[in-house]
Amino acid sequence: MTGKEIEKLLKDVKNGTKSVEEALEVLKTFPYTDLGFARIDHHRELRTGYPEIIYCAGKSTRQIMEIFRVMIEKENNIIGTRVTQEMYEAVRSISSEVVYFPEARIISVQKQKPETPSTRIAVITAGTSDIPVAEEAAVIAELLGNNVLRIYDAGVAGIHRLVDKLPEIRKCRVIIVIAGMEGALASVVGGLVDKPVIAVPTSVGYGANFGGISALLAMLTSCSSGVTVVNIDNGFGAGFSASMINRMK
Repeated sequence: MTGKEIEKLLKDVKNGTKSVEEALEVLKTFPYTDLGFARIDHHRELRTGYPEIIYCAGKSTRQIMEIFRVMIEKENNIIGTRVTQEMYEAVRSISSEVVYFPEARIISVQKQKPETPSTRIAVITAGTSDIPVAEEAAVIAELLGNNVLRIYDAGVAGIHRLVDKLPEIRKCRVIIVIAGMEGALASVVGGLVDKPVIAVPTSVGYGANFGGISALLAMLTSCSSGVTVVNIDNGFGAGFSASMINRMK
């Protein structure tokens, strides 16, 4: 429930268009609904400016359906990450409004369109194999109301592919850099721009990449100032953080 929704509810009671009992009915699941296996936080958007986002991996399809059902009833914007095709089809059976982003593994039901800042977020990948993580970051940022500039396959093995995009990149307010292998691209970008860089190590790479640990350590030890790092393959975390930065007044 958003601040505006609570304000409207209070005004309705004051104006007599809604009774105290009706208002209590609206508020009875405030701030959360307890489903036994999950407690859905309706208060989160009021506290943070963003609705609760569902991490779907590890949950059953039935649990995902029930969570979405309750949130749809509350007219919330809903985002689910790490979604399978089976989960999407199950949620689609209860709502025709659900949208699926298969490469990002995200589903969304948008009840209210968020405000869009005039500034953009850049999402840059080192290689094509990093695109699934990049799409998770980019789609999350877009669903939270941001415009996104995508620049894919611009890694250090062919740095000219990055250099000719620098004028566009420098116009963005925050930059997400996604790289596997040795994770060098974040340091390169960090040394070329005056904007915050959020680095995302990916698990892309041969054996000595150790499932993304080599890229993670390289990004954590970057000599470029202004580079911060999220967890391996955590496109969601990068997109969410970038949105918070981009929407700051």
